[in-house]
Amino acid sequence: MAGSERFKIVVGVDGSDQSRAAMDWAIEESRLRGGEVLALTAWSFPYISDALGTAWDYEIFEKDAQAILEAELARVREEGGNVTGRVVEGNPASALVDASKDADLVAVGSRGHGGFTGMLLGSVSHQTIHLAHCPVLVFREPRTAD
Repeated sequence: MAGSERFKIVVGVDGSDQSRAAMDWAIEESRLRGGEVLALTAWSFPYISDALGTAWDYEIFEKDAQAILEAELARVREEGGNVTGRVVEGNPASALVDASKDADLVAVGSRGHGGFTGMLLGSVSHQTIHLAHCPVLVFREPRTAD
């Protein structure tokens, strides 16, 4: 963090439990540091279509992303803090890496897939930690008792 700039945390928001944990942590950390949080939700068009050539309602993808972001901002509104949100079109990892250029920290969730693969990072968190321009904190699902 340089000079008198505020400590900025970018949080990837996708509606998952892990992204909510990242947001909760980021708000608390930004309060402790007198900083700010940017909640970032990314959306993109699907790469495939069905065999029948059904036309997609492309507006729905952006609307869904906006709804996810608005729900998360509403969830944390009572917690206070300096939180803003942004919806961007594009690959989530690329959007987070781009936002990391102006951030002090990026916080993301990693969904995992349970079992052995649950020990691995998700593709978005994996790409973000390798390409971000600042430190990245990854939030995983808590372990369950066996």
